[in-house]
Amino acid sequence: MNVGIIGAGAWGTALGVVAARGGSDVVLWSYDGLYKEFDGVEMPSNLRVTKDMAEMGQMDAWLIVTPAAFFRETMKKAREFYAGQPIIICTKGAEPESCAFVSEMLKDAVPECEDFGVLSGPQFAAEVARGVPTGSTLAAMPRSRVAGHEILNQLYLSDSDDIVGTEYCGIGKNAVALICGYNFVAASGENERAMIFTRAWNEIVAMGKKLGARAETFLDLCGIGDLFLSATSPTSRNFAGGMAIARGEDVVGTVEGISALRGLISRGQRIGVETPVLKEMCEKMGL
Repeated sequence: MNVGIIGAGAWGTALGVVAARGGSDVVLWSYDGLYKEFDGVEMPSNLRVTKDMAEMGQMDAWLIVTPAAFFRETMKKAREFYAGQPIIICTKGAEPESCAFVSEMLKDAVPECEDFGVLSGPQFAAEVARGVPTGSTLAAMPRSRVAGHEILNQLYLSDSDDIVGTEYCGIGKNAVALICGYNFVAASGENERAMIFTRAWNEIVAMGKKLGARAETFLDLCGIGDLFLSATSPTSRNFAGGMAIARGEDVVGTVEGISALRGLISRGQRIGVETPVLKEMCEKMGL
């Protein structure tokens, strides 16, 4: 299969390595023609990078891995070359200005897309690139599910049709990881950290269920699996970002949890779900 990956940061490149090892021919698109290099990882010969978005039109399937802040703009550019390929969204987050989720931005930017999926789970990109065992939830429509299994045959994939719940998990874990990193520094003790962690996650679950998500989705790899990874380790950019905020330091790199937290609070207000813990933590962090 010819696979186009839009976004060649750490996660996009890691997925490209996985797909290439699984037998696909992979083209990574990045705005500058560069991709992330991992120490000790040799790039497969069937993976290459391009700055030419037109090459995506020749691909059999797309994986979208551009940050949420640039998702809408990037997909508007990609629309010209879209030819009905199944699309798998691998970005977890919300648009900073509108608080729109990535699947909503996809529908706005590429209304012709009728078959897509969401990939979400516990993965640090460097470990995935090195071949450390990992898995994800693949919540997808039929063609995208088939494509996802073929492309990512090196990963353990848990199938789901709960796209709403899977996306809420990805957005929610970013926000909770940010909160947990902040409280790792700022909370009075471990009891307080555990209490805030649990209450914050419960607010996210309540929002997802209000919009039709299934409770069991929050117990899958996209939920408790990803939450465990991201909310307990400074390797997580969101956890590290929260620690930096608590210490009064500059936040380095892409920290999706900031816009995710704001977006979840806004979404809660719109759908009538109270989010007192998310609001309190947002205020404490000065966001």
